[in-house]
Amino acid sequence: MSESKLSTDLNHLLAKRSDTPLTLGDIFDRVGDKGFGLLLLVLSLPSALPVPAPGYSTPFGILLIILAFQMMMGRTSPWLPKRALQKAIPEKLARTMLGGAARFFGRVEHLVRPRFMWCSTRAGHFLLGLLVALMSVLMILPIPLTNTAPAMVIFIIGVSLTEDDGAFALAAVAAALAATALYAGVIWLFSLFLERFSWEERDQFKQWLKDWIGNRLS
Repeated sequence: MSESKLSTDLNHLLAKRSDTPLTLGDIFDRVGDKGFGLLLLVLSLPSALPVPAPGYSTPFGILLIILAFQMMMGRTSPWLPKRALQKAIPEKLARTMLGGAARFFGRVEHLVRPRFMWCSTRAGHFLLGLLVALMSVLMILPIPLTNTAPAMVIFIIGVSLTEDDGAFALAAVAAALAATALYAGVIWLFSLFLERFSWEERDQFKQWLKDWIGNRLS
């Protein structure tokens, strides 16, 4: 395993003085040789974990696409626009997502270790970058309750790159196929909806769905 454990890296990010907000620039300065991996982890966290973080899927998804293309182009260190680096993350959100992730990795990081090092090769970076780009696009799509799956794929890719774990990278590939199938299913159901209901009836459909869910929960 790498010299610095992932949970330690995350706790270091939280150790920043509380009188100033944590920014993406702070994270960028601390990633060190973990570069792409830790940035993918942090930028996918608001959508990957069950924390209330509305409004972050689109801007973070765009940044993930920027990082994905850099991976595909073979860059060895990440780059982000200066304006993005100045983006502040609310303290409550930062402590919730980074603290929760640090506790999670504190329990499971003994399972993560350097193995099947294909993910560290140029071809591996290209494939994983391609997956990050695809999952980022899916994460941005305005489909309620579906951005968790692609964000989790990016999260797993971040783990694999941070610890050079090819097994986790293979798990990310499998998860990406599952996430793509999920979105294909949602699009198929939406097409069925369009066949059955006109756009003028969409409000009636929303009310019916709301009443149906309410009856099941009552």
